[in-house]
Amino acid sequence: MSKKKSRNLFIGVCVAPALILLILFMVIPTIEVFRMSLYQWGGFSNNQQFVGFNNFKLLWNDMDFIRSFQNSILLIVIVAIFTFVIAVFFAAILSKEKIRGSNFFRVIFYIPNILSIVVIAGIFSAIYDPSNGLLNSIFHLLSLETLQQKWLGNQTIVIYSVAGALVWQAIGYYMVMYMSSMASIPASYYEAASLEGASKMKQFTGITLPLIWNNIRTTLTFFIISTINLSFLLVKAMTGGGPDGSSEVFLFYMYDQAYTNSTYGYGMAIGVVVFIFSFALAAIVNFITKRDVLEY
Repeated sequence: MSKKKSRNLFIGVCVAPALILLILFMVIPTIEVFRMSLYQWGGFSNNQQFVGFNNFKLLWNDMDFIRSFQNSILLIVIVAIFTFVIAVFFAAILSKEKIRGSNFFRVIFYIPNILSIVVIAGIFSAIYDPSNGLLNSIFHLLSLETLQQKWLGNQTIVIYSVAGALVWQAIGYYMVMYMSSMASIPASYYEAASLEGASKMKQFTGITLPLIWNNIRTTLTFFIISTINLSFLLVKAMTGGGPDGSSEVFLFYMYDQAYTNSTYGYGMAIGVVVFIFSFALAAIVNFITKRDVLEY
């Protein structure tokens, strides 16, 4: 066997297991979701009735789905903006400023990311408890009783309460990613900028942000995918979609329709919409944020 053939055989043997797993657990299930979205099926019987695009027509007029879709978009926007701003802020401070115990703060910030989403739901359910929760207790100590709320029982603010938990969980992970990019920026750039009289803010906007922009673009896609996935788990554990469906996100609604209401085909139609929406939004964000890569 020639050297080239043996090399190709070695590469094929190494890649084959991952490729097989990808096909079995990603490609085939995804195709099956698209196929089942064209059927009316309860999920338990053998009676599958082909209805074409009728499930998607029903979605168009389903106000519960539209509300869950709006909630998901709202969470993506809020979580992305707040997580990005806070993570970049603390990453810049811990990377560029000499702070005593900086390594300790890095560990503290990262801890929420390694916690189970069920644990996070339990922590924030206790924080948001209207009777003796931490948030309302702080307002009471500050004599701000007018700000006390039923954080998970008020239809108007419950989705923002869920967003707060998602932001808290995500900050540490993205902070570490930004810190790794900032650490690779040569210190001479900042020294030269200081000699030119540039302020800390000018250095941040003129040096730090442009040089970590490629990392920021990548994390924006992560924000979208992780928020869609984790919001379902957090809502399921914290509110169960309540009160009165006001905290439902589209993955929660899909799960509810497919496995609780036994309208599996309709649930898969929601899954198709979520699939297309996720990839389309990620593609749009990548296109909008595209910049020339700066090298140093």
